[in-house]
Amino acid sequence: MSMASPRPDLVYKYRAFSNLSLEMLVEDTLFFADPSTFNDPLDAKPRLEADLATPALEAVLETLMVKRVEAELSAAAKIIHYQGPKTINHISRRSQSAFANRLADIRYNATDRDNEMSDPLSYSLERHIETEVLRRYDKGIVSLAQRPDCPLMWSHYGDQHRGFCVGYAPGDIANLHKVKYGGSPILKASLVQAMLNGGDRAQTRVDAAVLLRKAKDWAYEREWRLIGQRGSHDSPFEMTEVVFGLRCPTAVQFTIVRALTGRSQDVAFFEILPRPGTFELIKSRLDVDDLCRSRPRRAADYDFDDVFDEVADEPPGPA
Repeated sequence: MSMASPRPDLVYKYRAFSNLSLEMLVEDTLFFADPSTFNDPLDAKPRLEADLATPALEAVLETLMVKRVEAELSAAAKIIHYQGPKTINHISRRSQSAFANRLADIRYNATDRDNEMSDPLSYSLERHIETEVLRRYDKGIVSLAQRPDCPLMWSHYGDQHRGFCVGYAPGDIANLHKVKYGGSPILKASLVQAMLNGGDRAQTRVDAAVLLRKAKDWAYEREWRLIGQRGSHDSPFEMTEVVFGLRCPTAVQFTIVRALTGRSQDVAFFEILPRPGTFELIKSRLDVDDLCRSRPRRAADYDFDDVFDEVADEPPGPA
C-alpha cells in the first residue's frame, strides 16, 4: 500500500488512564486492533457494486475463494509437515471443490420464486465477493491523530479530558497511512478484478477503500493509521512526549512521570490548558519539578490539630 501524503512531525494516541494504557507506556507497545471493533460500524466495510456481467463475477469469486482456501489448507499442511506433489494436488482439488459447492448453492438460491429482486444471482455474487474481499484484510490498525489539542478527540478518546495522549515521531515507517474522508463507500467489482489480475494501482485503490476511507463527519480526527499484525507489539515509533488532559488528575500525571523516569530516551511532558477568552486548547510544558516536589504525599506529615483548629474557628453557617 502506498499513500503519498506529507507526514506530520508527530502523531498522537489518545488514551484513558488504566493498567493497560500504563503498560503500553512502560513497555513501549502499541495495540493493533481488529477494525470490526471500531466505534464506527461502517469503518473498513466498503459496499461492493457488481459492475461486471455474471460470468465475470463468478470468475472473481472463484479466484478469491480458491486463493483463500489454498492458503488456509497450505498453512494447516505445513503445521503437520505435509508437503510434496500429492499434498499440493489435494489442496488444489479441495479448493476448487469448495468454490464449486459455493457457486452451486448461490445459483440454486437465486432461483427461489419468492425472491423479488430483479437479478438475485448478481446480488448474491456481489455479497459473496464482498465477504471474500474483506476476509483478505486480517491486519490490525493503530489509530493515531495529527494534533494533541482537539477538544472532540479529548472528549471521545481521552476519557473526557481525564486521560492523556502520547506523541510519537513516525520517521519513515512504511505502514503509516493517512485516512481520507468523504467520497463513497462503494467498491466496484471491476476494481477487484483488476487487482486480482495483478494491477498494482488497483491493489492500492482497493486497500485504501477498505482501510483508509471514512465518512466526512469523522474528518475532525485527522487520523493516520499504522497497519500491522493484530495484537500488542513493540512500537516502531520513537515516543517523544506525553500530554495530559485538562481534567487529568494530579495523581495520574505523577504516576506516568515517575513510570517513565530513567528511560534511555527522555520523554517530554505537557498539559492541556484553555486559551484565555476562546474555546481553544493549547499544549503547555508541564512543570515536572513542581509536580514531584510534594509527591508522593504522606498524610502523617501534616499537623491535623492545626486543620481541626481552623475548622473550629470558622463562623457557623446559617441555621
